[in-house]
Parts: sequence; structure tokens; C-alpha cells
Amino acid sequence: MNVRDDSVRLRGAGSPWRRLRAGLRGWGGVGAMASVCALAVVFALLLPLSQYDGDGGTALGGRGVAHSSQVRAGDCEKPQDKSLSPSGGDGKTPTVDAIKDRKDRRLIVGVDTNSYRWGYLDPNNPSGELEGFDIDLVHRIAQDILGDRDAVRFKAIPTSRRVEAIQKGEVDMVVRTMTINCDRIEQVAFSAPYFVTGQQVLAPKTSTITGYNDTLAGKRICSATGSTAYDNLEAGRKNRDLPASADIRTTVPNQLDCLVKLQLGEVDAVVTDGALAASQAAQDPTVELKGGLFTDEYYGVAMKRGSDDLVRQVNRTLEDYVKDGGWEASYEKWLHPTMDQGDKKSASATPPTARYK
Repeated sequence: MNVRDDSVRLRGAGSPWRRLRAGLRGWGGVGAMASVCALAVVFALLLPLSQYDGDGGTALGGRGVAHSSQVRAGDCEKPQDKSLSPSGGDGKTPTVDAIKDRKDRRLIVGVDTNSYRWGYLDPNNPSGELEGFDIDLVHRIAQDILGDRDAVRFKAIPTSRRVEAIQKGEVDMVVRTMTINCDRIEQVAFSAPYFVTGQQVLAPKTSTITGYNDTLAGKRICSATGSTAYDNLEAGRKNRDLPASADIRTTVPNQLDCLVKLQLGEVDAVVTDGALAASQAAQDPTVELKGGLFTDEYYGVAMKRGSDDLVRQVNRTLEDYVKDGGWEASYEKWLHPTMDQGDKKSASATPPTARYK
């Protein structure tokens, strides 16, 4: 039974989108890819959240790869190790039971629809299905909770609204390259980490920028609102890791919007997670990663605080997903082409070890 939410398609795009898609072959071509990125972002920004949710309704509750520390790491220690263990608790499962008892028996999940190989709509995929590493994980969670991998209602959530969407009960969880950090664990509950990466600089190949260093002096840098990238840039200005003349004022709702601004020459560099930057470099061969990772970033599944049974269930899924090879298979399919260099595996090719509080 296919119970996907057709509303994740780019509704309202009309004939211009279809004409553009028909005129492209594969993901090749710098101009074509730039057009796809720009047009997809425009549509995503124009469509309200509810348009991605076909039936309405609400959700419940109405190993490091770099050497520097995360933003505000002094306020807490290793936030990625503070989730609940898969076992334990009082045996009651009120949050999971409420999901199972819905008339529309689906998991409501906030995702990205514009991050290539993580959560995106391939214009050449006739099914219109969301694809990517995060999307695979969502299907596995749905399978474990509801016995049906397709029992999911996807909601497109911009980077800037991930925490708010959880707190307001618009979604049961967010699976959207969301970094576990000290500020966020005070606002939402996180699973154990399912991916490790770090912040990195993306810039045109012809740029004199060489990484997160003095070559950013006088450069316009883009990051997403509410992202750890912006937090790190702001912290870098204060501790002088980042040149004082670097302009970090350009922020956008979704991190992919930064790539479009880079392509249009409106900014000189993008700072985002290295894993996302690698995917963006794969979309546009005129840009490249500059320098190495300069933070540690652990992605987690975010849920509402107090939904302990759901957190434990997701952590059980993550442990099984790694043990049975599901995580590795998903990595090879989606991320290996952009993150690994020939036979040399990225540090992110191994799932992080789960440690619980």
C-alpha cells in the first residue's frame, strides 16, 4: 500500500516547472543545475508549510571528525551523548500509542525537500517521491513503529523553523540534518546521533578563499538562519577565529538558498555542514569545498521534550539500523558518491557510536 503524501510534490509549479524538467537530462550541466536549484528554492519558499501536508492535522502535543569544539560547548559537555537508552523507562508508551491510534495512521515528520542526496525531489524521478539519506531513515522509523515504511506524512520544514515546528506539535519529529547542540537540547529532545560531520566553507573554484581562515577577510558569507553555521560564524567573530571584516549578515531560511546566492554572485562563500556542502558541490561543478572541517556536528532525530518513549523507540531503530546494515546501505547509495574520494572513505562513512546519559 502506498500511503505517501503527494503534497510533497512541487504543487502550483505548473507548466514552467514541467517544461524545465523536460528540457533537462540528468543532473549534468552547470547552467541546468543552477536553474533547477534556483527554481526549486523559489517554489519551496513561496509555498506555505500547509501545502506540503495534504490532509491537514497536527502531530502529538498540539567519534568526532574535527578538532575544535562546538558552539557554546562550555555550557554543557558532549550534548550528543545525552539521549535516553533504547531500554528503560516505566514500560509505558503513551506517545507511540497515540501515533498508532490516529485515524490517519501515519508518522508526521519534518524534513527537507531541497538538500541533494539528503532530502530532495529529483525533477527526473517520475514518481515524485522524496529521496535521500534522511528520507531512508524516516521510512525505517515508520516501519518499526507502524509496520509500514510508507506510513509517513512528510512536512517541508525550513531550517529556521525546525525547533518551532516540534514545540508547536506540527510534527512528531524532525529528520533534517539537525545538529545536536547545547542550546537545542534545552528546547527539544534528541535521539542518539546518527551521523557525524562538521562545518566547512564552500566557495567558487576560482576564489582566493582557502578555508575558515584569514582569506575570509572582507568576504560576504552566507549561512542559514537558526543554523549552527551561523552560530559558529558569530562565535568566530567574538573569539577572532574569523576576521573582523568578514561580512556574516546574509542569512536565509534554508541553507540551499545560500548556494543560489553564491551562484548569483551575491555572496563570496557559504558556511554549512561539510556533508551538505559536498552535496552542493556535486550539484554545481564551479564550486568546491575549501579547507577542512572546523567543528564537530552530530545529527540527531529531534522530538518534543517529554516524549521519552518515542525517543527510546527511535534509538532502538537507530541501533538496529546500524547493526543490520541499513545505515551502511543508505550511505553507499546516497552519500558515497559525493563524500568519499575514490577508495578513500570519508570520516563520516562510519556511524557515530551511541552513548547514553
